[in-house]
Amino acid sequence: QVQLVESGGGLVQAGGSLRLSCAASGGTFSNYRMGWFRQAPGKEREFVTTISWSGGRTDYADSVKGRFTISRDNAKNTVYLQMNSLTREDTAVYYCAAVSFRKIFDYSNPGGYDYWGQGTQVTVSS
Repeated sequence: QVQLVESGGGLVQAGGSLRLSCAASGGTFSNYRMGWFRQAPGKEREFVTTISWSGGRTDYADSVKGRFTISRDNAKNTVYLQMNSLTREDTAVYYCAAVSFRKIFDYSNPGGYDYWGQGTQVTVSS
């Protein structure tokens, strides 16, 4: 059983940056693909980005491509989300998620992930 704890959310002005962290415990971190999703009020949870177990492969939603960067440190059991050039449309609760690297599916589908953190709020003001 993997436990995930996000941190780093907060209030930031448009154009600013934040770095989210997600610390994992209870499993062998390098055995898991990691993902970041977000959910704004009244909207469905949406894919942001994902990273392979080694960090060698990443994918991004078009809405964040070029602004957000996912990375991981397997020695620290942590995945990061660097968010730059934030806009009000980025306001949401951000969740990290984990799934076994053996599982093959559409990685943008939140239903395929097995473990979730509690989320961290990101609010971007104009």
